[in-house]
Amino acid sequence: MGYRGSGTTVRQYVHPWRNATPPTPAPTRPPTVRQATSWFLRNPANLDPDEHHRLQVLTTACPQLAALHERVHQFAEMMTHRRGQNLETWMNAVLNDDLPELRSFVTGLRRDQDAVTAGLTLPYSSGPVEGHVNRTKMLKRQMYGRANPDLLRKRILLTD
Repeated sequence: MGYRGSGTTVRQYVHPWRNATPPTPAPTRPPTVRQATSWFLRNPANLDPDEHHRLQVLTTACPQLAALHERVHQFAEMMTHRRGQNLETWMNAVLNDDLPELRSFVTGLRRDQDAVTAGLTLPYSSGPVEGHVNRTKMLKRQMYGRANPDLLRKRILLTD
């Protein structure tokens, strides 16, 4: 009737019914690292119910993941609500936890803590500057090997 699979596959599938026991559904696969990372880093309000349930199962099964999820959520709240004054408290809490990945992150934050605190507190953004840098690099890539730097300079200055 158009089935292109092998007879062996059909026999293996039908075999449990011959013994009067229907086949059991395949066990659910554990989430991939990419899926779990996505659940941790996204806003909980943006998770669908299945993802939210699987995240709860994951954090219930492993206390370290539950602590990691909590610390990541706290840092995200600090970023979105510009609460840089809470950074020191958050870093001390991370250092008290048994989370080596976040400890190395905190070590990096401590290298330039004043700048990180300012970035988490002040409303300024480097977005427009980054946009201009991106546009300049794009123009430079387009012009590679075509003309001298004078023409590149003109294109950059006159593309507004």
